[in-house]
Amino acid sequence: MTKSELIQKLADRNPHLFLRDVEKLVDTVFDEISGALAKGDRVELRGFGAFSVKSRDARIGRNPRTGETVKVDAKRLPFFKTGKGLRERLNGGHDHGEDE
Repeated sequence: MTKSELIQKLADRNPHLFLRDVEKLVDTVFDEISGALAKGDRVELRGFGAFSVKSRDARIGRNPRTGETVKVDAKRLPFFKTGKGLRERLNGGHDHGEDE
């Protein structure tokens, strides 16, 4: 599902809201999650999962094509851990269809 498909689905389920308002809400949620992660904070959405940041140290890597060693800088990467409710849903625990 793309962001625009998500926005359209939410708008379809909430006909009392304007599409532009749904788009602003989705953008705000994503901006808040991104901003929190950029500050190093963890974002937990109960039943869905938690977003956090993992740090990777600088290291010496290898170019797989040439075998040449390359310096890989330290970096921070986003990490997502699924919540119990999402894991159960993915593995047949609870079926929440389109009607909810």
